[in-house]
Amino acid sequence: MEALQRQNKRRQTTRRLVIAAVIAVLVVGSAALFFQKSTPPTVTIPTTTTTAGTTTTVGTLSSTCATTPFAVPGFPTIACASPIGTAGKAPTMVIPTTAPPTVMQAADLIKGTGATLKVGDNITAQYVLGDYATHKILQSSWSSGPFTTPLQSGSLIAGWIKGLPGMKVGGRRELIIPPSLGYGKGGNGIPANDTLVFIVDLLKIG
Repeated sequence: MEALQRQNKRRQTTRRLVIAAVIAVLVVGSAALFFQKSTPPTVTIPTTTTTAGTTTTVGTLSSTCATTPFAVPGFPTIACASPIGTAGKAPTMVIPTTAPPTVMQAADLIKGTGATLKVGDNITAQYVLGDYATHKILQSSWSSGPFTTPLQSGSLIAGWIKGLPGMKVGGRRELIIPPSLGYGKGGNGIPANDTLVFIVDLLKIG
């Protein structure tokens, strides 16, 4: 009789241990799912193409961006700017798949140390142009070499004249330009009402 009682006690103890283990697994699993859901989403980059030595990356960016750009006075900064890159080499342009901003945005990826640009100056620059409509690079001077032009109306779009002053030689600035400051109804290979993304390297003034 005593042996039977001892056997029943062992069975009850084993059942309690099994139940405790199952409860522990459920608690740990639930906690893991909770913390996983609270983790911010990672960067999703579905497409990458290269044009004329310049890469454009299309994707939805997470709230944590790889690049922390320098603010440009007078403009909202670009929340998830393109990578800083290396001066003298074609940059990588990141075009978000989010809705285009309604106001012009600007960010300095590289701060120059030379002379400061102002309206009316002759500039020598390299640039990359992408857009929100196609999420592709439309133009790049890196395939043909730098170009020189006056920073004034009639020579450049309003977005450049508004967004480039204050740059220093050696700098790299990203601009997101709404249609009203770009090509408006389209032209020069740009779709109508298109929001433009430029990365401009300022090489020389004068």
